[in-house]
Amino acid sequence: MSCGHCKRAVENALKTMKGVTDAEANMKSGKVLVYYEDDAVDVNSLKEAVTSAGYEVVDG
Repeated sequence: MSCGHCKRAVENALKTMKGVTDAEANMKSGKVLVYYEDDAVDVNSLKEAVTSAGYEVVDG
């Protein structure tokens, strides 16, 4: 993530998912903190949302 547009795109891709209550992307670290309901969302679907928005997911 190198710009505000990228940050918002990743956050919006996650926030529009059912069960996600918030998402906060950090441009400097390239990480995203996601708040979600465990019983409504799984990690793979979070990754898919980010990938579908055109961004790479790196575990770790």
